[in-house]
Amino acid sequence: MKYLTSDSLNSLFKPFSGWFDNNYSASVMRTDVRSNDKEYTLSIDLPGVDKNNIEISLQDGYLTVQAVRHSEESEKDEKSNYVFRERTYGRMSRSFYVGEGVKEESVKAKYDNGILTVIVPKYNEEEKALKKIAIE
Repeated sequence: MKYLTSDSLNSLFKPFSGWFDNNYSASVMRTDVRSNDKEYTLSIDLPGVDKNNIEISLQDGYLTVQAVRHSEESEKDEKSNYVFRERTYGRMSRSFYVGEGVKEESVKAKYDNGILTVIVPKYNEEEKALKKIAIE
C-alpha cells in the first residue's frame, strides 16, 4: 500500500484551497491597531468603498464599523465575460471591544485614500472610581 505524503495530500486538495481562505480573507476588514498612553488608533483598509457607505457605531463597549462596497456598473460589458473575479462586493462588518466607558463624542474618524482611521481614547475604569477627599 502506498502512503500519502504531505505533497500528494496538498496536490489533492489544491483545487479547493481558495474556496474558503480567499473568500474569508477578502471579506475581513484588514486593520492595524496602534496604542499610546492616551488612545488607540485603528487603521482599517476599505478600498473602493464610498465614504457615504461607511457607518461607525458604539454600543455596550463595542465599536462597530460597517461598510458596503458596490459592484461597479461601468464594468458591465455585453461583449465580454469575467475570466475570474477576485474583488469582493457587498456588506462587511467588524467590531472591536473598546470598553463601556468610551463616549461616542470622544471617538474621531477620518477616511482618506481607502483607509478609515478611527481614534478611540483609552478609558481607565480605575481612574473613574478613584475620588480624592480633601483633608482639612
